[in-house]
Amino acid sequence: MKRRELLQAAGAAVVLSGCAAVAPRAKPHVVVIGGGYGGATAARYVRMWSGGEVDVTLVEPNAAFVSCPLSNLVLGGSRRIGDLTYGYDALAARHGVRIVRDSVTSIDIDKRTVALASGGRLAYDRLIVSPGIEFLFAELPGMAADGPILHAWKAGAQTVALRAQLEAMPDGGVYALTVPPAPYRCPPGPYERACQVAHYFSRHKPRSKVLLLDANEDVVSKGPLFKKIWKERYGGIVEYRPGFRAVEIDAAGRTAVSELGEKVKADVLNAIPPHRAGAIASGAGLANVNGRWCEVDFLTFASARVPNVHVIGDAIQTAPLMPKSAHMANQHAKICAAAVVDLLAGRAPNPAPVLTNTCYSFVSDQDVIHVASVHAWDAARKTLLVVAGSGGVSKEANSLEGAYAMNWAANIRADTLG
Repeated sequence: MKRRELLQAAGAAVVLSGCAAVAPRAKPHVVVIGGGYGGATAARYVRMWSGGEVDVTLVEPNAAFVSCPLSNLVLGGSRRIGDLTYGYDALAARHGVRIVRDSVTSIDIDKRTVALASGGRLAYDRLIVSPGIEFLFAELPGMAADGPILHAWKAGAQTVALRAQLEAMPDGGVYALTVPPAPYRCPPGPYERACQVAHYFSRHKPRSKVLLLDANEDVVSKGPLFKKIWKERYGGIVEYRPGFRAVEIDAAGRTAVSELGEKVKADVLNAIPPHRAGAIASGAGLANVNGRWCEVDFLTFASARVPNVHVIGDAIQTAPLMPKSAHMANQHAKICAAAVVDLLAGRAPNPAPVLTNTCYSFVSDQDVIHVASVHAWDAARKTLLVVAGSGGVSKEANSLEGAYAMNWAANIRADTLG
């Protein structure tokens, strides 16, 4: 059987409305849940690498894509949220991805359908789930999704609101940021945020302080570099307190309470709750690791629990030393997309995938540090491991890497959104 015939044979059904009958299709259908760096990339590359022989529907509730990378710069004042906001139009116009602005409420594994919040259903041959994260507010009592204490850990309205709080804070005030236990989205992100707020204070509110209350025993990523920067650039502004695991938030008093009973009051309190895979993942039985993360086969990113379903991005239980990052989600998406196209065509997926990661952190409005790594399939351990001698970290913060970071951001955005 030829490749085209195999792909056509795989195609079954797609749009159902209420109890309407399933309509036969000439092409197989892939549904992608979530339009972030993982999901949007997967949607684009399934279409590209199948030569248009696989239909792709991307389900995303938001009208626009807002980039988490670079969003800390909004807090530092060198970027606006509009600079990081983009449309999905190119995915549809250039690549033929069908965009459905909706949310998936459930997955019927046996029937291979997903239910939409609007009431319709979509049938799939393969499902790619890229749900991002869900915050565990119950593990941080006093914190609420719509409360006055912000996390701003999903770029958008809360990022803008937190910037407004910082602007309104009087000079001499205290900004406190709580960091959850690892693993969490973007390991260096909280430390970059501390630098951005400190940079803003150094120029506009020099008597103000940044308190970094970290549940972890040490800085999770780029530790020596961040500590050097706090000491040399932001001495007297940034105070780092490891081992402070916030277990309660007094929202009215803007106070974080540690598991040891220590209380820290701030003029602006920014608390990042622990998180897990997005709600649809746990609801569908995909989050089988501690009830939080999704176990996958790293050759294809297929779920270890549910057939014909793949999971990518921050929602997965990562391989050793694999961070939850935008770059990594983009790389997951490409391995997954290639595997899905192969599986639908009756071919064996690539038996030795390789992916990379790069993460830039802005420590001022121009100067940047980075960490990079290469991860390759290890057949004996059946996982992706860091290649010995690959990657590394910056020697010091510098503006040249700032230029690299901006180019990286432009490139990955184009690679993701088409």
